[in-house]
Amino acid sequence: MKRKTVKTGILLLGLSALVILIGLAGDSPVSALDRSTYRSLKTFNEILDIVEKNYVEPVETKNLLQGAVNGMMRSLDPHSSYMTADMYRELEVETKGRFGGIGIEITIRKDVLTVVSPIEDTPAYRAGVKAGDAIIRIDGKSTKDITIMDAVKKLRGPKGTNVTITIMRDETTKPQDITITRDIIQIVSIRSRIFEDGIGYVRISSFQERTAEDLAKALAEVTKKTNPLKGLVLDLRNNPGGLLSQAVQVSDVFLKSGMIVSTRGRVKSVESSAKARDNGNEPSCAIVALVNEGTASAAEIVAGALQDNGRALVLGTQTFGKGSVQTVIPLDDGSALKLTTAKYYTPKGRSIQAEGIQPDIVIRRTRIVNGKERESTEEPLREKDLAGHIPSPRENGEVKESPAAPPTQPRPLPRREEMGDVTQDNQLKSAIDILKSWDLFRKGARSS
Repeated sequence: MKRKTVKTGILLLGLSALVILIGLAGDSPVSALDRSTYRSLKTFNEILDIVEKNYVEPVETKNLLQGAVNGMMRSLDPHSSYMTADMYRELEVETKGRFGGIGIEITIRKDVLTVVSPIEDTPAYRAGVKAGDAIIRIDGKSTKDITIMDAVKKLRGPKGTNVTITIMRDETTKPQDITITRDIIQIVSIRSRIFEDGIGYVRISSFQERTAEDLAKALAEVTKKTNPLKGLVLDLRNNPGGLLSQAVQVSDVFLKSGMIVSTRGRVKSVESSAKARDNGNEPSCAIVALVNEGTASAAEIVAGALQDNGRALVLGTQTFGKGSVQTVIPLDDGSALKLTTAKYYTPKGRSIQAEGIQPDIVIRRTRIVNGKERESTEEPLREKDLAGHIPSPRENGEVKESPAAPPTQPRPLPRREEMGDVTQDNQLKSAIDILKSWDLFRKGARSS
């Protein structure tokens, strides 16, 4: 209890100093602002004292303060958060692409823990977890008011241990329990293959520390197997993003010159821009980039850079729309803040925030239901659907014009769940068909 008294005393000492400053400032506008801040801090201190003394069970001041910080960060936007020392270490591990868990990307949508997308070839993916699934319980405990970081902590764990998630889907009326055995999630961010007629295929599933390096190796292997390379499909679908630096390096692999991305924020130190350099080994073939509603953040930077520089035709559906940059700020006790500090912009100055990248050619994935070809009727989860998201320029009224109408959609082909199989993936088949007839396609585009 003595320790609590000391902490509270320090807080009051700081407030006393603030009172002196307010007195010196007089009636200036700054003085009014300081008074407002003082009153809020005074109220917070009173509430803390009341809870400590009167709550039905003894409570630790540290836990109360951490809860207050969590609430403050949650009030900002869906991507800002406070991380304990354990959570911060987990984040550092994740960027290396190897950790123990089930393999899903999650967010908070309308106050509900929601799956953005399962990571390919992971326990969650194999168990049938789908994008848009609402996780209402973890190991029988409600996820109501849970933070992203707390959810991550509960879902991760040693290889071979089980976790049970209870999900709800739009097409179901009852909750469904899915028990998943954790494994080492080794995220292989690059996969490649060759199709007939000299068409290469590279899939980037996330942006980790080695993504650009692994991409260069994959392209060298693809080029070695088919020379000359007539065309390349760059698959960015269901890529949740990752490291900004890797998005820049990946874009630079394909670009000889031009802007890649710029970031702008309130603080000048977070503003930056990245330009492509001519490394002399950029692919010269035509490129079609595949995107969908699961293409987010760093993946949207790459798609926007290639689209704005005229280096790739973007095909698929509108992307997720996460156009903000999070800076991780370590604190003295080993914890950290993940704080949204800037927005990023495409080479032509487009803000992706809450809008996403609009494909040059819109083609939706289709599925076979009772022998008939149908498009999905589910409304995809996007940044604009997240409570507290940073509004887009259009939402703020900064952009008045309506977005350009998307090009006419070619007739979609039957779909299966697997990506990368040309017989089961209508978007991929369309991309390959375009690359096979690239010269005719470009002539048609010029004459239209």
